[in-house]
Amino acid sequence: MKKSGILNRHLAGALALLGHTDTVVVCDAGLPIPEGPHGPHVVDLAFRAGVPRFSEVLSGLLDELEVEGATAAAEVKDRNPEAAAMLDGLFPSLELVSHEELKVRTRRARLIVRTGEVRPYANVLLHCGVPF
Repeated sequence: MKKSGILNRHLAGALALLGHTDTVVVCDAGLPIPEGPHGPHVVDLAFRAGVPRFSEVLSGLLDELEVEGATAAAEVKDRNPEAAAMLDGLFPSLELVSHEELKVRTRRARLIVRTGEVRPYANVLLHCGVPF
């Protein structure tokens, strides 16, 4: 058994398949998730409203992934200042796009990790890098 890091076998396995330029979406419980056989792989961690929180899932993923950039919805600034401040602190070059554009980009993601977060616009696209 793993003794540290992400213990969820579905999430740990999906992370191991990622490569440079792949996109991972960390989303709240309300973001529409694309369906279909050619859509992104989804790991749904939502348990109850607010559990697990967006911030704790994002923190755990950042401990395991090499990220070269991130994208969020511009609406987060006004609608969820706490998430906006966290994202600004983690990603100095955070790209902001409209929420509609974020949903379009979500369709091209390799992996979507759904949290139980119920505060609006707690979503981010992580752009995978390489550690060398």
